Amino acid sequence: MEDRENSGGSFGGRFNKLISEHEFSADENTPDSNQETQQVSMSMVRPESSLKHYKLLAVSLAVLAVILLAVDISLGVSYYKLTDGLYLVTDINSELAKLHASYNTAIQRRDEAKKELANTIKEQQLREWEREHLASTRKSYEKEADNIQLEIATLNSHLPMIREGCRHCSAGWTFMNSACYYFPFSNVLVSRSWQEARDFCKKQGGDLAVIDSQEKQLALSELINKYSALAGYMALSGFWIGLRDVDEEGTWKWLDGRRLTVSFWITGEPNNQGNEDCAATYPRSNPFFAWNDAPCNHHLKWICEMAPRFAS
Repeated sequence: MEDRENSGGSFGGRFNKLISEHEFSADENTPDSNQETQQVSMSMVRPESSLKHYKLLAVSLAVLAVILLAVDISLGVSYYKLTDGLYLVTDINSELAKLHASYNTAIQRRDEAKKELANTIKEQQLREWEREHLASTRKSYEKEADNIQLEIATLNSHLPMIREGCRHCSAGWTFMNSACYYFPFSNVLVSRSWQEARDFCKKQGGDLAVIDSQEKQLALSELINKYSALAGYMALSGFWIGLRDVDEEGTWKWLDGRRLTVSFWITGEPNNQGNEDCAATYPRSNPFFAWNDAPCNHHLKWICEMAPRFAS
């Protein structure tokens, strides 16, 4: 009994001790200790949820690390490209500077070439002018030589008649068909109008030639044809003669008032185009068609006629 009681007392004492300790522990618990106890309790209660949370966090960190690595690689590549671009820009600037220097050199050479070309063109122009001047001078000398040769040839052709004319005619006149004739073959005497030519002849003691026979026409045509062939004149080498129709149109008369009976007109002439009232003879291969009517104020050469003086 005593043992039971002792044992019962012992149990009771232990129970009371546990209760007292529990109460003491309960009294000593603060809110913080309660919270930690709750968290520990919950961790002990839900271990799978905590593990998933850690795995998600680890995956997120890994993804973030990959993203950061990609960004770092991208920045590295961009930096490399930027550095490459800077080197490229530097190279381009260097090439541009070289090209600019080459361009300036080319411009300078171009300007020098232009100056040289201008000087060459100027010298060439001077040479061209000099050549034209020499050619003009040569032509002038050739023309003068031709005139001299013409006068020599004319004098040679006239020489027999001049020798004869010296006895019957004044100096410079030609004796033909029992008459003295003057031909202004020299270029010193310019062409004249019909009236001016007649005045010249009258001052010399004669008048414009009267060609009233075939013999006179053939002799005079031969002389003026030879002269015109040597001089190269044809269209402008007419010679005034003493024939006109000023009193009545179409009625041609010689200076002594005789009406024209024997004529040597060019085919279709006289046609009186432009008030053509004076007659002239022209160098023609056919001496029977050599006359033409022309305006009296037109300037031509002329033929003077004068009676010869007979030597004893």
